[in-house]
Amino acid sequence: MNALVRLRRAVEASGIESQPLERGGVVSGINPNVVVAEGIAGYSALGDFVSIGVGTRATRGEIVQIDPDRVVIAPCGNARSLSVNDLVMHKGPMHVHPDEGWLGRVVNALGEPVDGKGPLIPSGAVHATRKQHSPMMRGRVGEHFRTGVRVIDIFTPLCIGQRFGVFAGSGVGKSTLLAMLARADAFDAVVVSLVGERGREVREFLEDTLGADGMKKAVAVVATSDESAILRRRAPSSAMEVAEWFRDQGKRVLLLIDSVTRFAHALREVAISVGEPPVSRGYPASVFTDLPQLLERAGPGGPEGGSITAVVTVLVDGDDHNDPVSDTLRGILDGHLVLQRAIANRGRFPAVDPLASVSRLADKAWNEQQRALVSQLRSMIALFEETRDLRMMSGWQQGANPELDQAVLAVPRLYEALKQRAADPAGSDPFTAVAERMKQDEKK
Repeated sequence: MNALVRLRRAVEASGIESQPLERGGVVSGINPNVVVAEGIAGYSALGDFVSIGVGTRATRGEIVQIDPDRVVIAPCGNARSLSVNDLVMHKGPMHVHPDEGWLGRVVNALGEPVDGKGPLIPSGAVHATRKQHSPMMRGRVGEHFRTGVRVIDIFTPLCIGQRFGVFAGSGVGKSTLLAMLARADAFDAVVVSLVGERGREVREFLEDTLGADGMKKAVAVVATSDESAILRRRAPSSAMEVAEWFRDQGKRVLLLIDSVTRFAHALREVAISVGEPPVSRGYPASVFTDLPQLLERAGPGGPEGGSITAVVTVLVDGDDHNDPVSDTLRGILDGHLVLQRAIANRGRFPAVDPLASVSRLADKAWNEQQRALVSQLRSMIALFEETRDLRMMSGWQQGANPELDQAVLAVPRLYEALKQRAADPAGSDPFTAVAERMKQDEKK
């Protein structure tokens, strides 16, 4: 037995292919988004990867449909360079194998380095056999942590292991807010998944917004907007596998996905390419199956400890917060933060709407005094916003309504105190910081 072990290790160290006999088929049809292959249907499974073509025209792809005599493949690269009768070789499931050395690195959706810093060292752990904890075996969410963002820590406080969504239209400050959250001191590792981002913005986000200090404990998984739908679909799953590996080491992990909406768009592209009919505003039914399957993997781990706190952005199409993806995600997540374009237009950042934002675990973070104070602040904000048009038409007279008088005096100072730039230092107690800012404004 020892001789066999030594032989296996020698073969692995030599770089000899562990499976010298490969099975394959040929390309029988090519569409703009998918490739049809024959000869490998009998030993393929959904999600398996294949290599297509040889030489400079070679690319990889994922099997997305299986018929008795053929398979449909979504290519990772450009299918226009392929030809009928090109060779298709079956490679099996594709998983990333992260390691501590991945911290500070940028990889693509397949776990390959794209930062020019040399090859990555795999952990050797086969994540295909990752542990699936039953709901009764997973830890409970309960420990509060400070994000350093005052408006979040007051109105929608977060807990370790929570799954939280940031809902906003384009250009309202989602990425900057994510970078502010990434600097929280409560986590051992940060995994960032950038899905469908413009290519020029990736480096700007990682180097400028996240910063060198933030990248030291971060792993970035990137799939830009010009990459294929299968890579954009796979990037969040690969990021989740990286986060799960760190969680299984007993670490507290912050997972940032920007954005889940573009992940849903990639799911839609692949599903429609294989003929799945749309059922809700152009989205096939499988989209609403894949979204919870991804996000349910986040959260507390099992008895061995570790957790994944997931913060995902939701790009609200046309500023419609009731579109199918947004509506579905609100039911999956443990809370949501709403960024409004009207607030951003007034120059208030983060452009958070406290009335529309909810954290379902806030009661685990507030004490009784803080709960009562937040309730009072929400009431004042609601009264202030409901009477905005009335006051613009000079319909408010001081002294007629004491509650409205208090709101008119206090809410603008509260809004000013909640303003925060990415470069501002994070305070230890947001309630005290806001109270002091409001007192300073009152004196002025």
